[in-house]
Amino acid sequence: MNRSRTHAAGLSLLSAVVIALQPATAALADDRPTSGWNDYSCRPSAEHPRPVILVHGTFGNAVDNWLVLAPYLTRRGYCVFSLDYGQREGIPLFHGLGPVDRSAHQLANFVEHVREATGARQVDLVGHSQGGMMPRYYLRFLGGAPQVHALVGLAPDNHGTTLDGLATLLPSVPASGELLSAAAPAITDQLAGSAFLTRLNAGGDTDAGVLYTVIATRYDEAVTPYPSQFLSGPEVRNVLLQDLCPTDISDHAAIGLSDYIAFHEVANALDPMHATPTTCADAVA
Repeated sequence: MNRSRTHAAGLSLLSAVVIALQPATAALADDRPTSGWNDYSCRPSAEHPRPVILVHGTFGNAVDNWLVLAPYLTRRGYCVFSLDYGQREGIPLFHGLGPVDRSAHQLANFVEHVREATGARQVDLVGHSQGGMMPRYYLRFLGGAPQVHALVGLAPDNHGTTLDGLATLLPSVPASGELLSAAAPAITDQLAGSAFLTRLNAGGDTDAGVLYTVIATRYDEAVTPYPSQFLSGPEVRNVLLQDLCPTDISDHAAIGLSDYIAFHEVANALDPMHATPTTCADAVA
């Protein structure tokens, strides 16, 4: 594809995103029940003493992101919870769109709610995409590190994304950029080089006392380049799915929605004392 056609495709995509974020004309029910998780009567066991909080990504929500991973963890004896954050007025179901720093405050409040309900001293966080990066703001700037034992990121945009080069088009289409920033500040916050990410990463990638795991796929088309997802620090484990199973072709969405190889690595990160090797055989639950 030549440069003009590439830019045209990029402009079309940016325009589609902006249009998609315009207020919906009809409200949709946003209180769909979960099954087996968000049970506030759950009490953590001696084997799994920390509740697990699942943090969805951009355009996600507390239910649809976790229809596979939440039951996967509850079957293993975890108390599992999930939250909605980053809601925008008039846009039902698609969340994670508000300013990332404000979303981190929502996460902080949810963590305290879960800790109070379960009696747990600490929680573990598992997030997809923005949901794997945004908690780092909570840990660093909102006093969250003492309340969190581990943060597991599935395809997190820890150092921002170039959107496979499309982000470079925004300065050349200021109208789209302004609409995007107004409708979904989280998207511009997550672009490589943004003011938000510059502040987040200025003091290094990690905070003392928290264990970090990053699980990435080389076929990620949303958080690019994919190595930018990885963290540096003494308590970090970076995992590339294709190092565990070369035939795993999961993309950005699939790694959080349906990839049992990734989920096995999540379970290993949550309980490293009982971790088992992850192979292609784990592709089936």
